[in-house]
Amino acid sequence: MHARTALALIEPAAEAPDWRAQEILLLSQVMRGVGQSLAPAVVLREMLHLMSELLGLNRGRIVLGEGDGSAPAASAIQHAYGLTREESERGRYGPGEGVTGRVLGTGQPAIVQDVDAEPAFLFRAVPRSRLPPETVAFIALPIEVERRTIGVLACHRIRMRNRQLGDDVAILRILATLAGQMLQLQRYVAATTRGLQERNAQLTQALQSAAARYGIIGTAPPLLRALGELERVSGATASVLLLGESGTGKELFARALHLSSPRRDAPFIKVNCAAIPEALFESELFGHERGAFTGAHGERAGWFELADGGTIFLDEIGELPLALQTKLLRTLQEGTILRLGGKREKKIDVRLVAATHRDLDQEVTRGHFRRDLYYRLYVIPIRLPSLRERSEDIPLLTLHFLNRANQAHQRNVNLTPAALARLARHAWPGNIRELTNVIERMVLLADVPLVQEATVQRLLSDGAREHAGVASGPPLPPVAATPAPPEASVGAGAVRDYWPANSHPEQALVDALARHKGNQSRAAQSLGMTPRQFGYRLRKLGLQAP
Repeated sequence: MHARTALALIEPAAEAPDWRAQEILLLSQVMRGVGQSLAPAVVLREMLHLMSELLGLNRGRIVLGEGDGSAPAASAIQHAYGLTREESERGRYGPGEGVTGRVLGTGQPAIVQDVDAEPAFLFRAVPRSRLPPETVAFIALPIEVERRTIGVLACHRIRMRNRQLGDDVAILRILATLAGQMLQLQRYVAATTRGLQERNAQLTQALQSAAARYGIIGTAPPLLRALGELERVSGATASVLLLGESGTGKELFARALHLSSPRRDAPFIKVNCAAIPEALFESELFGHERGAFTGAHGERAGWFELADGGTIFLDEIGELPLALQTKLLRTLQEGTILRLGGKREKKIDVRLVAATHRDLDQEVTRGHFRRDLYYRLYVIPIRLPSLRERSEDIPLLTLHFLNRANQAHQRNVNLTPAALARLARHAWPGNIRELTNVIERMVLLADVPLVQEATVQRLLSDGAREHAGVASGPPLPPVAATPAPPEASVGAGAVRDYWPANSHPEQALVDALARHKGNQSRAAQSLGMTPRQFGYRLRKLGLQAP
């Protein structure tokens, strides 16, 4: 309720106000303002307004000391009612200067019965000519925070009134205490906010340093949040499930988790479950004994066994066959493995990091993924942001991939600011993998050293049509792929590349054998496969080496 309306309801026609009712109304309105807003500027100005309207305590002001309070300092009017802006700006006082400065310096209240008769009264804010001709009194009370005077609550008062001066002083003491509490709360909130901002800055800097240490590029909040979650769980042994769209850098995050853990000096094994033929899953993951199947001429350790003491990263774990999910669950629960064709279990200490772009919850509902394995993997889920969610990182990523492609292909291609901005506006359905491919294609095809926005637009449009299955003009020249090394060069801790079972047509296998005079190892190397993969395809197609 507004003060004037409330006053009219209390004394519609009384000549002498009911001062007690006015005091109660003032306090209730001030406390209502505190409940509605904790901003001191709003509450304190309304308090000074009510002092004038309800009690006739005019030209109220709150003077606050400047500086940190460790030494006497100047003070100035910070909140006022009934003063013009110019008057408030003139209300500045040195240490101990005038009545206001004395109250701030000593912490003792001052009651001036007649401002004209007080030599210490300066008339600095309001000249005498702008005050009523009657005798004017001045009341100034200290405002304290933690038993230290930080300011002054002061006002003018017509001396000849039908209200006791002591009553005004009493209500002003209450208001000065309330003002001190409000200002203390403001200082506490400001200090807490500064502390949180400083800590946030420190954490951001630490995460950015960690990102650079792991080769992760970017400073977008979603990326730093995912990295922060990763570092918090790096020392644990529980399984971690990396979620997110394809191409968001799950392998890089898995490696970062390994490098930030106590297992950093042990093996890090990565396995792409989507590239392993279903018949070879169990042998590849858990190994096999001699004679376990046709062609098993010796024993072989699986990836879990090779990762003992370290970390194994199962990418696209949603592609794991149901039959093998049971064996994986037992390995996670018991910490043991059983080779294919073996009779004795072997104890292993491996931390599992899994990744998938599938919705495993829906896969469980459809019956394509075991519920118990899902819960076993979903101990620590970390969602990796898509490139759309961290668009501010696109310029930084673009420059990184551009430098790398220039060095790899011995080119010197750069982008105009407009071209860089166009890349930042793209949706990137393929995420970082798509961005990498676009940059490499641009470096290879650019016929000028400075790529314009139109060229970038054409490349992005061509890519969009290719995704949609629409022809987009003459094909771009292919980029030669680096063949995978033969199996003989794969070390114990390395990771083999897997080709899908139908990756090479029958004629390509026959031609490779013919070129290398029947040498399967060299034929396999020329096609980027291991001899085992090459032999598997020959047997599957019913072919014999010449």
